[in-house]
Amino acid sequence: MTTQESLKRPSHRKPMWLAIVLVLGWFMVSGVTGPLFGQLSTVQKNDNSKFLPSSSETERFNVASASFSSGANKSLPELILFVGNATPESVGATNAFLQTIGSMPLVDKNGKAIPGVSARISDFLDPATPLAAFPSQDGKAILANVPFNSDQTGVNLSNKQPALPAVTDAIRFYSAQFAAKNGLTSHVTGIAAILADLFGAFGSLDSSLLLTTGLVVAIILIIVYRSPVLWILPLFAAGIALSFAGAVVYELAKNNIIALDGASQGILSVLVLGAATDYALLLIARYREELHHEESRFDAMKNAWRGVVEPIVASGSTVAIALLLLLLASLSNNRGLGPVGAIGIACAVITILTLLPAALVLFGRWIFWPRIPHYGSEDEKLAGLWSKIGNATARKPRQYWAATGLLLVVFAGFASTLHATGISTAQSFTKVPDSVKAQNLLLTHFSGGEGQPTQVWTTVGTADAVIAKLTHTKGVASVAAATDGPMSQAPKIVDGHMIINATLIPTPDSNEAKNMIPGIRAVVHAIDPTSLVGGTSAVYYDTAKAATRDQAVIIPVVLIVIALILGVLLRSVFASLMLLVTVVLSYLATLGVCALVFHHIFHFAGEDSGFPLFAFIFLVALGIDYNIFLMTRVREEAKKLGTRAGMTKGVTVTGGVITSAGIVLAATFTVLGILPLVFLAEIGFSVAFGVLLDTLVVRSILVPALVHQFGSKIWWPSKLQD
Repeated sequence: MTTQESLKRPSHRKPMWLAIVLVLGWFMVSGVTGPLFGQLSTVQKNDNSKFLPSSSETERFNVASASFSSGANKSLPELILFVGNATPESVGATNAFLQTIGSMPLVDKNGKAIPGVSARISDFLDPATPLAAFPSQDGKAILANVPFNSDQTGVNLSNKQPALPAVTDAIRFYSAQFAAKNGLTSHVTGIAAILADLFGAFGSLDSSLLLTTGLVVAIILIIVYRSPVLWILPLFAAGIALSFAGAVVYELAKNNIIALDGASQGILSVLVLGAATDYALLLIARYREELHHEESRFDAMKNAWRGVVEPIVASGSTVAIALLLLLLASLSNNRGLGPVGAIGIACAVITILTLLPAALVLFGRWIFWPRIPHYGSEDEKLAGLWSKIGNATARKPRQYWAATGLLLVVFAGFASTLHATGISTAQSFTKVPDSVKAQNLLLTHFSGGEGQPTQVWTTVGTADAVIAKLTHTKGVASVAAATDGPMSQAPKIVDGHMIINATLIPTPDSNEAKNMIPGIRAVVHAIDPTSLVGGTSAVYYDTAKAATRDQAVIIPVVLIVIALILGVLLRSVFASLMLLVTVVLSYLATLGVCALVFHHIFHFAGEDSGFPLFAFIFLVALGIDYNIFLMTRVREEAKKLGTRAGMTKGVTVTGGVITSAGIVLAATFTVLGILPLVFLAEIGFSVAFGVLLDTLVVRSILVPALVHQFGSKIWWPSKLQD
């Protein structure tokens, strides 16, 4: 039916005009949200030290030591390593160079001025910490500390780009110039430089990640629909949903209502594009099905919308609520992902249920060309591959659920080999940046903790005992009381307290240094229970400790909430518990496969301490999605055909679309691997593999086989069990 024909029929004028208004309204919304989404990276905060709960000892140390000087807790070391002969002359020249570096303007890595930026390096340094250089004991290197002010880590320059990478690029350029003139080679490392490289890794979020994700989704949609035009509508709607979500997140993050870091932004992009496309696939598949039964495309869309609104809203609610439960986390970056992801899912649901139906009816049936669904024609889905799969599980259910269940249990057995105890910042990159190379080189000339000591806030009366005990602690290279500066020998005392600096042999962000913190704290607390231990290594230890607590609290709550949602949606206790068990088993099997792949193929040093929790949230919530899509249709068909026949019909009509949706979501999360960060690569692989496992094994074989095995009993206690 053409647009002109539809306008001649009074019953269709109202839906046609409603569709036009909706599409125009969304165009107006995108005109506002698009520019805001483009500024999303300017409101990121990526400083892990600020994510700890106030109850952690590190945060209590920061508060207690703040009265000493800004340098006690605001200095973020950026270390310049000069390799070459460390003669008195070269050390003196290096110190003279350090006194001038602050006055130098910011430049890019090639020494070119940054357009529109007039700031100087000193604008971002901690004025309370002196710049000084000292030689290594082997006389072959010089180490200089250029202390970045930690309060400036989230600051943007006048060009709206983050300051930390720009300052680090400038320091690298000027250091290389100085080194070349003095027969040395320079390298920049330290926690500030590593964070700068981390910021740089997130810099491609606005371009390569988004473009790659869009391209991958477009290719899959073209293959799925085999149409030169239909794929444009769901991808366009998904893009509008992402723009809408990004604008909402931008405004909330800008006003400090929610926290956004680079990882959350990356996950937001792939989550919204993947979820919105999934919902679009479900709607379009049901619309196509209804077009075979309805002469009017408006009636077909009305029936399709009614058929998918409940599963889409239930699916989106499940994922959004699961994400919002991250607000129970003690780590603020975990809490930050919760509302960011939930906003993204909500925007995806709203957009797909309003914009896409309007756009589809405006274009008419021809949008499906060359496979146009005609009224009264046979639906090809009813006699394809998924019909055969549905009938196969119906004939031999016990063999199918036993075989797939055993496979999942075997994979799940490897989950215990996962090393989710955390990885160092240097191990967080899939490609080794300059700061990590420099840190490895630094270890050949200095102790790993040089310039980033573990710090102890203690009383004057117990300071000598603490120094004596720490000096003989294994793994500690040196211990000294903090002074007013390099020219002062007297320890600094404030309100009867001192700061003790303990330089560790391993690098401060390594697992070795992190694992030393409990022992150091035990030693210090035995002398003075009121003493507090902080510093970089303590940050990593307290972060891992908080991550373990978050998993123990959030995972059980998410399971309970999802069980309740399924129970209400399916009106069945039995079915909701059965689906929950299958998805949890799928999650554990995915962790087992991840352990094998991460350790033996990708050769990662380990897993981020937050990996199990994030993987659980996405895999369980998204895994339940596909079971919701399937079982709501099965319940609908069971009312007409009976449970077993309804199960076969449900697999037949939803098999193609759910599998396509799973492939789209898996592909979008796989795109996270283009960012050179281990955490995102791990999340991307785990979600991609887990989603495919859910769609191809759990939802296609295990769940149907179990339904056929139990029959109408799965609907207990609803009337459908009769």
